Amino acid sequence: MKRLAALIWTMLLLQACNAQDESAKKMHMKDTTQSGNPFYSRTDSSKLAVKEAEWKKILSPEVYYIAREKGTERPWTSKYEAFKEVGTYYCAVCGNALFKSDTKFDSGCGWPSFYEPVSKGSIIYLPDHSHGMDRTEVQCGRCKSHLGHVFEDGPPPTGLRYCINGVVLDFEKAEAAAKKYKEGKE
Repeated sequence: MKRLAALIWTMLLLQACNAQDESAKKMHMKDTTQSGNPFYSRTDSSKLAVKEAEWKKILSPEVYYIAREKGTERPWTSKYEAFKEVGTYYCAVCGNALFKSDTKFDSGCGWPSFYEPVSKGSIIYLPDHSHGMDRTEVQCGRCKSHLGHVFEDGPPPTGLRYCINGVVLDFEKAEAAAKKYKEGKE
């Protein structure tokens, strides 16, 4: 039954994607960088209150569409969907730590999936009744950017599936983070 519901949800989402205007359809979901974004920090955990006009100036059109307009990238288009590197996933908008790679799993839904966030405060949960469905939207706990949705059909130990748009994720390999930490200590 859960697989049928997931299939129906995916079909509805595909219909919604197909209904987007031509410019949104042609968007190339590329990797984002923090260059030119004064609010991006992997160490600052203070909450952000940035006006939408400012976000629109700073973020790429792809990231802005997903993060601030609650868009959805097409399934199986994210470079992180089948990604296997060890490290941490961050919010591409503000740098907030979201998920560790050891909580990532292959859900078969077409988007990067995780069963647990880094911390309770890294994610905000909101009811979402759009597209005739009752879902729980997940937003970044620091900048309130739309990330995706959470469902109760994930693996143990949580039973949750955080279905996340890859375009709003940044990633840092564990070895790169360890190297930066070591260099900072010397």
